[in-house]
Amino acid sequence: MDYLYTTGAVIASLLSIVFLYTSRGKRKNVKASMKTQNGKLLKSSGNGMCLPAKMGASPDIVIVGAGVVGSALAYTLGKDGRQVHVIERDLTEPDRIVGELLQPGGYLRLIELGLEDCVNEIDAQRVFGYALYKDGKSSKLPYPLENFHPDVAGRSFHHGRFIQRMRDKAASLPNVRLEQGTVTSLLEEKGTVKGVQYKSKGSDQELTAHAPLTIVCDGCYSNLRRSLCDAKVDIPSCFVGLVLENCQLPYANHGHVILADPSPILFYPISSTEIRCLVDVPGQKVPSISSGDMAHYLKTKVASQVPLELHAAFLAAIDNGNIKAMLNRSMPAAPHPTPGAFLMGDAVNMRHPLTGGGMTVALSDIVVVRDLLRPLDNLNDASALCKYLESFYTLRKPVSSTINTLAGALYKVFCASPDPARKEMREACFDYLSLGGMFSNGPLALLSGLNPHPLSLILHFFAVAIYAVGRLLLPFPSPKRMWIGARLILGASGIIFPIISAEGVRQMFFPVMVPSYHRAPPVNLHDFDNKAIR
Repeated sequence: MDYLYTTGAVIASLLSIVFLYTSRGKRKNVKASMKTQNGKLLKSSGNGMCLPAKMGASPDIVIVGAGVVGSALAYTLGKDGRQVHVIERDLTEPDRIVGELLQPGGYLRLIELGLEDCVNEIDAQRVFGYALYKDGKSSKLPYPLENFHPDVAGRSFHHGRFIQRMRDKAASLPNVRLEQGTVTSLLEEKGTVKGVQYKSKGSDQELTAHAPLTIVCDGCYSNLRRSLCDAKVDIPSCFVGLVLENCQLPYANHGHVILADPSPILFYPISSTEIRCLVDVPGQKVPSISSGDMAHYLKTKVASQVPLELHAAFLAAIDNGNIKAMLNRSMPAAPHPTPGAFLMGDAVNMRHPLTGGGMTVALSDIVVVRDLLRPLDNLNDASALCKYLESFYTLRKPVSSTINTLAGALYKVFCASPDPARKEMREACFDYLSLGGMFSNGPLALLSGLNPHPLSLILHFFAVAIYAVGRLLLPFPSPKRMWIGARLILGASGIIFPIISAEGVRQMFFPVMVPSYHRAPPVNLHDFDNKAIR
């Protein structure tokens, strides 16, 4: 496999040189798709191609799970006139340590879905970029927002408050029903999913919910995905979460990433008075929280690497004792086409949460599903619908794969390593981003979801590698430095190409070559009497 990585690295490196040369002095004038001609934001009206709501009718769609995907999807499909039944295991406010940072690209999708008011009245904080720290040095990296409406920025908040706002929004529609219950299995008949079996809250009685289409989005712990996809879950690390109080971030309204040893530490605001700290711990096991081993680890191994402005609040948060931990999972999407059902969200695709891209992918996926289902007046032909919805997994690929690959690659680059080549790559990445201009705007446009293009990711990734090799070889190359440089390029290839391979090269870079990309809505799912009206 090494020769494949070497060949790929050479090609990517040459493309990176051409890209940097032609890009110098040029600023891509990206227009915000969410603007009107006078520069104001557009709000989704949901009127253009909606079906009329049918009160009291049996559901068109059963949605399993009411997290980010389930609640936003229920509102979106309900607004288009679908009868939607959502079954969620626990409708009380969730308390999680991730899903708290929505990138600007995700906020644009939130606007497109008409859900932007869900970040109101929850003390959400605007986020304008990142601050990157390494060995006492820091660099401010703003999002490239110059061509967007002033309201467009990242948002950070308490995850549970955001979820409850979206659930309330979905439940406000008369044709959306939210029910608390535990789905135990899918109802199948001759290979076609007809609905779900579940137990309602406070009852041991087995109930059923039938619908032409069941959308499973029950999160990373999904117990339904076994028959719907190949679940190859990787757990590279764990996040340990704290909440800091009575302190200010060194760079207000910015996420902070500390390139610590052995792996990154994150800080970002989740309210006007609270700052979330996430300490990455490599591997699947963390020191015990209950025994006090975790507090000792944080104080002796981590605290000294925290910025001085946050140090006292960090120690106070440890002493407060409200420490939480969660596994960081990644899983490429590998669905099985199943008539009557399909997967969305973390149930089918996960990436390392370092870059905060999960909600951007989720909301972008909902836009794709909405656009695919809008032309359909009924969903009753499960086989035809299944074949048509295969296009979803192709249409989502350029955005989702770019964000997934960036998350996986950046995590590996940001982790400390005794290998000289990896050390040099990490140092070069910090210095490359610190150059500003196109050197930070391009990567930040990828990270923020504003410009999630796979080719741009490859070019910038290998531009960092070339920058690192150039620093090694100048002013005078030596055999040792040349050897480290060669290993650096090979190591960079070994980081990014396996992730791309898992995501699918053709789907990621050439989706139009995939047959499902061109699937047209099935004719037998149209109501031609209503088509002329819309």
